[in-house]
Amino acid sequence: MSLASIAPALQRQARCIDDYRFGVRLAEQGWVASVGDGIAWISGIPSAAMDEILELEDGSRGMVFHLGANHVGAILLEQTPRLTAGTTVFLTGQRLSIATGDALLGRVIDPLGNPLDGQPEPLLGGRRELDVLSPPLVARDFVAQPLLTGNKIVDTLIPLGKGQRQLLIGDNGTGKTSLALDAVINQRDKGVCCVYVMIGQKRSDVVRALDILRQHNALAYTTLMVAEATALPGLKYLAPFAGCAVAEAWMGQGKDVLVVYDDLSTHARTYRELSLLLRRPPGREAYPGDIFYLHARLLERSTCLAPSRGGGSMTALPIVETEQGEIAAYIPTNLISITDGQVYFDKRLFAGGFLPAIDVTRSVSRIGGKAQYPAIKSEAGRMKLDYLQFLELEVFTRFGSKLEASMEAKIQRGQLLREILKQECLAPLAIEFQLAWMIAFNEGLLDGMSAQDVPAILHGLAQRTAQSGLTLEAGREAWRARVAVWLGELGRA
Repeated sequence: MSLASIAPALQRQARCIDDYRFGVRLAEQGWVASVGDGIAWISGIPSAAMDEILELEDGSRGMVFHLGANHVGAILLEQTPRLTAGTTVFLTGQRLSIATGDALLGRVIDPLGNPLDGQPEPLLGGRRELDVLSPPLVARDFVAQPLLTGNKIVDTLIPLGKGQRQLLIGDNGTGKTSLALDAVINQRDKGVCCVYVMIGQKRSDVVRALDILRQHNALAYTTLMVAEATALPGLKYLAPFAGCAVAEAWMGQGKDVLVVYDDLSTHARTYRELSLLLRRPPGREAYPGDIFYLHARLLERSTCLAPSRGGGSMTALPIVETEQGEIAAYIPTNLISITDGQVYFDKRLFAGGFLPAIDVTRSVSRIGGKAQYPAIKSEAGRMKLDYLQFLELEVFTRFGSKLEASMEAKIQRGQLLREILKQECLAPLAIEFQLAWMIAFNEGLLDGMSAQDVPAILHGLAQRTAQSGLTLEAGREAWRARVAVWLGELGRA
């Protein structure tokens, strides 16, 4: 090896020596060997640790993502046009963190905490690391309080509790994001902070979500975390962890938080991209073997804390996309096994006009029933089972066979329930109205009603419920009497 070939390396190491009055300090300093596709290979920093922040001479920043024998692989968090091979790299000894606090409510930020809404940077005091351990078992409590989404099907048949992790799964364009936005909008005046994480979304989709939240006055209690499609892969990878850290800070203060990850399919693809670029061995569907651990580590941080730890909660609504309804694919299967239930959206129901296109037969909540209000739980009782039986019976009507009177009555009631469960997009409903229509249906007060009359009757019932001031604690008899009077006024004597 000639002197000319090692001279640049010796010069870089020489610049690392700082003279002080009382001695000499050696500071480790490396250089970029190659850069491209959102990653950088760096030499000369053998002491680098995983997830350590790197400062580059051109003003860029990176994070150690891979430790090799001769090189360190880093994902870029900020990149300037001046970043080229040979750029000097400095170790910081720090891990990535994000500023947290109430000043983030109503703001649009990126995973580094930088504002994207054109407003001044929020003044925040505390910071929280993006990747921390989930709360231990002794710090957790049972899920006991409902988190209402305003959706008829979810709040009655697939209930959700504060601290639960409920997966929204289905093909692209079936209404998963609309339900998530419904859930955020429905938290108005309920004391719940919301964090909506958008991973790899187009800018038009980000603007649409922002406009919807503003129109419904939901932005005041919501933080929008955005890593759009044109962002660096490193930012898209960090987005759900940054959103979780912001939500965790509020949970630690004893507040209830709802966090939406839209969507983890894009996040998994981003992680696969970074892993393959960094030459990690691929596994099933070319995903790295630790993708399950990555998402489990993220979602395990959503929980309900014990009163001794403040009693806060963080409810997670991760979204995952399927292709041609294939829920047995690698990423959907992983997330189904991690979460506490799933709401499945069927493209055939969507094409048939049943909106929201929630397939009740493949949707389940493993916890939420324990967090339902007693009045709602009592009325919902056998409703899901009866509805599933109706769907099976309806298949036989296609053969044109004559049915018994009892079977015909069940089919008619099932068809009526299906019409009742239809709901407009971005129109969350009060839980009192949910109780009113369930009592009306269970008491047979709506029997014989045609499908065309259902929307008008339900609209009138919703108006009267909102004006009545009745609460869920009023008792079933009081509710039944009032509902019967309202339906009489609406022509359903």
